[in-house]
Amino acid sequence: MTAETMSDRPTISLIIPAYNEEAYIGACLDAVMENIAGKAFEVIVVDNNSTDGTRAIVERYPAVTYVFEPEKGITRARQRGFLTAKGDILAYVDADTHPPAGWIEQIWEQFGRNQKLASLSGPYSFYDLAGWRNKVASGWFVAARPLYGIIGYMLVGGNFAIRRDVLEKMGGFDPKIEFYGEDADIAKRARKYGEVLFHPRFVMPTSGRRLQKHGYLRMAGLYFVNFFSIVFRGKPATKGYTDVR
Repeated sequence: MTAETMSDRPTISLIIPAYNEEAYIGACLDAVMENIAGKAFEVIVVDNNSTDGTRAIVERYPAVTYVFEPEKGITRARQRGFLTAKGDILAYVDADTHPPAGWIEQIWEQFGRNQKLASLSGPYSFYDLAGWRNKVASGWFVAARPLYGIIGYMLVGGNFAIRRDVLEKMGGFDPKIEFYGEDADIAKRARKYGEVLFHPRFVMPTSGRRLQKHGYLRMAGLYFVNFFSIVFRGKPATKGYTDVR
């Protein structure tokens, strides 16, 4: 990729919220260094008041900007990243993801071909779930596609990119949402300012730890209930959540 080509493209800030992620953040940043760091404008880890060794691990990576957000909550960590980042497009992944080769190129491709695009997201694959477990977990995204076709928006919180100007118009992230439903809320509000694309090729490998801990049916139910609650009521149905580490 030439310098001239890079200069013609919007800048991308990669933002990674992290809370007590010492077991996962190193592998995430290794993947980022291999596949993203030389292309993104900046890489930011937002430490959401961790009490473990997350900061020490992040500081092993000189190319990563460390930011501390003392008020715990995923939307608050996302907002701190938004306020810190300087890129034209803000890309968010979770601390237990492994951003793959070609991922950032897809962001340039989709936003470059569609000037009306407000945000881009795609499904997870699960690197620590084998066989039928991975297929069942990934099947959620297949089942949800008809809903996306009807409603016109869907987004996965650990795998999305959004234009800075859209986030500004939205007023950023909603700190009243603690966890469940925050991704549907982002998609719903972004849809007012452009297209919200959920692309099956924009895949992010992630951990299935929450599914393993709480069970597949329970997690599917929680996500669907909160998705519909955001769509029809404008707020999530579930307030509490349990950290899985």
